[in-house]
Amino acid sequence: MWKLCSLILLLLACALSPPTGCGAEKSQAASGAEGSPHAVNSAGGFQNNSGEVCPVCAPPTLGAKANADVASPSFRVPALCAPPSPGAPANSSICTDTCLVGKASTYAVVAPVGRQTISMITQASRLDTLEGKTIALVGGSFMAHLTHPEIKRLILRNYPTAHVILLEEIGSAGPFPGPGVVRKAKDDFQRKLKEMGVQAVISGNGGCGLCTPKETGSSIAAEYLGIPAVTIAGPTFVQQVYSTSVNHGVPAPRTATYPGAFAAHTREELLHNTREVLWPQLVEGLTKPITKQEIADLAKAAVGGTKDIVFTGTLDEVNQFFVENRWSDGLPVIPPTVARVEEFLKFCDLEWDKSVGVLPIAYRDTLAWHVAVNGVLAGCPPEFMPLLVAFTKALADGNYRRTLASTHAWTPFCWVNGPVARQLGLDSHQGQINEPRNAALGRFINLAMMNLGGYYVKQNRMGTFGYLMPWSLTEDEEACLRIGWQPYHVQLGYDLNQNALTAASALMWGNNLTPATDNPEKIMQLVAWDVVEKGQFATGSGPKLTPRTILITEYVARDLARGYPSKRELENALIATARRPAYERAYSNYWANPGSAFDPARYTVDMHLRKVIRNENGALTDPPPWFLKVPGLEKLYTVPVMHTGVTAILVTGDADRNKVQTVPGGNHATIEIKLPANWDALMADLGYRPLKEFFLK
Repeated sequence: MWKLCSLILLLLACALSPPTGCGAEKSQAASGAEGSPHAVNSAGGFQNNSGEVCPVCAPPTLGAKANADVASPSFRVPALCAPPSPGAPANSSICTDTCLVGKASTYAVVAPVGRQTISMITQASRLDTLEGKTIALVGGSFMAHLTHPEIKRLILRNYPTAHVILLEEIGSAGPFPGPGVVRKAKDDFQRKLKEMGVQAVISGNGGCGLCTPKETGSSIAAEYLGIPAVTIAGPTFVQQVYSTSVNHGVPAPRTATYPGAFAAHTREELLHNTREVLWPQLVEGLTKPITKQEIADLAKAAVGGTKDIVFTGTLDEVNQFFVENRWSDGLPVIPPTVARVEEFLKFCDLEWDKSVGVLPIAYRDTLAWHVAVNGVLAGCPPEFMPLLVAFTKALADGNYRRTLASTHAWTPFCWVNGPVARQLGLDSHQGQINEPRNAALGRFINLAMMNLGGYYVKQNRMGTFGYLMPWSLTEDEEACLRIGWQPYHVQLGYDLNQNALTAASALMWGNNLTPATDNPEKIMQLVAWDVVEKGQFATGSGPKLTPRTILITEYVARDLARGYPSKRELENALIATARRPAYERAYSNYWANPGSAFDPARYTVDMHLRKVIRNENGALTDPPPWFLKVPGLEKLYTVPVMHTGVTAILVTGDADRNKVQTVPGGNHATIEIKLPANWDALMADLGYRPLKEFFLK
């Protein structure tokens, strides 16, 4: 990995600090403009002061073959970048000293993050004692049915005059809403806190990326009323309590750390740890005064003026600075100079200081400027700016964003529909997510999660094993039209030649289905089986009805279209067929429950089965087509795993392979891509063909 990063940095250095063999002059002093004699050229590469394109730095010209050579005879190509092969043309050169990178240029760079919009509250003084106090003990996550009764017992044993109110009596706030969002649960909880005279709140247990903000929400709601609060969380999730609270304006949140994974501990371990580990922390959290140092330790660094130069240094130094400030994912970035950022802004009609949105979870005011800065960092070409704005708007959609902090590691990705995808050269065929342009858009998503949304691994983005690098793809709309299906955006009501970006998220990638038949019903049944197998969380233990994206290559889609003339008809057939035996669902959700463990002595699998059939629309049906026909088992209870309107079906990928890929994930958000009024002129200057040449009929 280190060697790979070193190689990338060296290639970037080659591009940004050009070799003398490329006609480069001595680098200019650092400024917000071009700090290097190489400027961005119309193809997204670089040119020297004479306007010549350097073969070390520049990609093939637009429309050239993948292996096209843009070298000029006056340039020497470094062996690192383009070694000559046997029998190469005469103008190929073996690298000499003229190819060595000269003195490193310096770059004056700007920050990629917006201003946080939520001000810090002044927290009330902590209590002098718990004696005689009314304490709300709320939350129901991660074995709270064992820890909370024990905490109540400890409170009353040590402070006999205290009064404890439990969840059943007062409820909880749920995730604390952002500015301008009304959430009835939070309002009701705060009203009851006041009505019941509550003087302290204990909330828990935080043991996953979604439940921790939910339980923290009750503590935040209490602190806003001047009521001291403590949130119980596992060691990994304490940082998420801090981050969630500070993002919502609580400067010094208090926590009690449970030592380990709640649901993996025995009853005896849970009770012991509650008494010996949690209890002292709870008392201290409610009674120990808040210090200035405590507030300072959790304070977020203030962001200065939007266009302020925050650092000046070499390529290596800029990269190190961005890593240290958590503005980079650790891979090399392009230095965001003012000049580079302004190039991006030419490709949208938004003023540089126009707010694209206040993005949770950090509630940063994201301006068009910040979107452009992150596009520069990611290595996107400036003409991607309309796509970057569209994804940023999608990131503000609560239904899309909700799962992105989960321990189950939903990885965000997107796809693009419309003629602009074809004009920009985004790929929809074999290996598409690894094609440079698709990959650059995926890299932007990764940086936008951090810098625009405020998602940080080990802080509030809690994937247990981490996350894949986000990716992007496009639908093969010409293939859709050939087989008579509507492209995805047309299904949503867009015109065929409108442009749209859909943000999605994935719990897995790969593990393709390969239908070995042209029978549309059999292919549909195979896809339905695959859908049943790929729900939210392994063994389908999570939410019962899962949003999915289903990728189908052209000829498999063609065969399906013979039996299902529209995607909607295919979806309806899948919904009817993709049913799971209720006992499988009950067994999975019982023994692999994503929250608390069940106690078999009090609540059995058979009891859970009856609940699943009752609550998840269980019905007595024929066994699934892929089941063995067993005499006496003509009918069994099954439950649905799909419902209408949350499955995206895309025709895409290598048309020469018979593949289907089911991608379970979170909700989709589709945003129109808005091009500037002078788009055609801007693109013509870069050598692109007019947008209308990419229209379909």
